[in-house]
Amino acid sequence: MNKKGIVAGNWKMYKTPGEGRKFIEEFNNLMLKIDDVEVIFCPPFPALFNIDVILRNSPYKLGAQNCHWESEGAYTGEISGPMLAETGVDYIIVGHSERRHIFGETDEWINQKVSAVLDGELKPILCIGETLEQRKRNETKKVLETQLQKGLNNIDNISNVMIAYEPVWAIGTGETANTVQVKEAHNWVREILADLYTRDVADQTAILYGGSVKPNNAAELFEIKDVNGFLIGGASLNIDSFKEIILEVKGILEG
Repeated sequence: MNKKGIVAGNWKMYKTPGEGRKFIEEFNNLMLKIDDVEVIFCPPFPALFNIDVILRNSPYKLGAQNCHWESEGAYTGEISGPMLAETGVDYIIVGHSERRHIFGETDEWINQKVSAVLDGELKPILCIGETLEQRKRNETKKVLETQLQKGLNNIDNISNVMIAYEPVWAIGTGETANTVQVKEAHNWVREILADLYTRDVADQTAILYGGSVKPNNAAELFEIKDVNGFLIGGASLNIDSFKEIILEVKGILEG
């Protein structure tokens, strides 16, 4: 398996369209050539059009933070895959823990979203992860297995699916899973995918880590065999920290 380098920034509910555009313009001016790292920006919905205009002539990709599984309908406040496709997105985050635990999204809903994103010829980033209570009960592997089985139910081809392992207890808390925990969890994800599909499919699937990734821990995390990159929250809101994480990934890939 060739090591992949992917760094996705999830801005969550931060940055107005104007702030987002300014961020991307400044980032474009500062960033070095990074052909071997795929960089994805996932701003709030209102900023997508603003940012797409800039990214069209850049090596960076655009992603959305969520979508509905229907292509249209009477779903006040929702947004569909076809709508997002017209904003220039390539990726859509699905099943983030904040969607699961704050907004009550179920594995069944998330599965419908994964299917809808793929049907729209876009790429889902499927988030999975355990809570602190589940980890304390030694249920991490079971939780990951359930979330993957249900989230990928009836999905025959996952060549365009990324998996993001995000321990819920490490998101936005400043806590980071240690390298042993990350290695173990990512290995489990790889093995579960091999059981659900094939070893070759599992080996070719990108598995990102998310959970308080920072410039000072990015290198040791990315050096873990089954870590193909990061889905970053807080550190993606600052140009310097986001850039440093990308450069850490680039440096390891270049050896």
